[in-house]
Amino acid sequence: MPSFSAVRAFNAAFAPAYTPVAIFVGGTSGIGQGMAEAFARHTKGNAHIVLVGRNRAAAEAILATFPKPTAPGVTHEFVACDVTLMKNVRRVAGELRARLPTVNFLVLTPGVMTTNGRNETEEGIDRKLAVHYYGRWRFIRDLLPALEAAHAAGQDAKVMSVLGAGYGGAIDLEDLGLKRTFSLPNAAAAAPTYTDIAVNDFAARYPGLSFLHASPGAVRSGLLKASDSRSLRAANVLIPLLAPFSYSVEQAGEHQLYALLKAGPGAARTNGRGDDIGLTKAYYGSPEAMARLWKHTEDATAA
Repeated sequence: MPSFSAVRAFNAAFAPAYTPVAIFVGGTSGIGQGMAEAFARHTKGNAHIVLVGRNRAAAEAILATFPKPTAPGVTHEFVACDVTLMKNVRRVAGELRARLPTVNFLVLTPGVMTTNGRNETEEGIDRKLAVHYYGRWRFIRDLLPALEAAHAAGQDAKVMSVLGAGYGGAIDLEDLGLKRTFSLPNAAAAAPTYTDIAVNDFAARYPGLSFLHASPGAVRSGLLKASDSRSLRAANVLIPLLAPFSYSVEQAGEHQLYALLKAGPGAARTNGRGDDIGLTKAYYGSPEAMARLWKHTEDATAA
């Protein structure tokens, strides 16, 4: 468990021989913003950074704070995408893949906090699960060729989904997607478990690449303030009281970037400090679950 100063020093030492390409899905606020800002700071702006999200104004404000690149041809950009719809994810991922031959880092952090029940999109997926699992999975699936190309070139090729490693629960393999058994507790347990299983499955299918599922701990990210639930928005006034027991966006960004940069090939689950927690806490995967979840997710997110 390194100190925060040691974490920042480790991140600052990142100096690849190539110009890295990093995509931050959900990078316009919260932990994704913190990670993108830390990455830009430690690369001194000399990285192709893509922020993917819905809020162009927020993205442009964030991009304006990045150090100006000195390397030729380097850009920082925003790409709009509502990740609740898989057709949007497939389109944006396809556009990115078409113009980015390699991707070194794919970070997925979009989040929603609500007390509402099942709320299906036009594609028949619950919006919370679409944001926390399905849209993220599809981005990974569709950008794998660019990640594999980076690995083949001897570069970093790493994926991180920031959600709730170690905080999942048992899932019903007969009702993946919770069409029949949806409840807030079931949804809260399903997304982390699906992600646990998915990172292990991706790692098994694509050796040499890194796949991480992170639990960032308590972060003062603004999710409560942006909630569509009145009770959760009201609870936002308590956030300052949690400061001694939580991370700022900047701290969370550094810790999660540390976990990403130090990750080796294969699958890993990490905590708020960026430490690997292994599979000893609340892991509900199995070979059967991997096979069935892959097929289900492929079908649910396909055209």
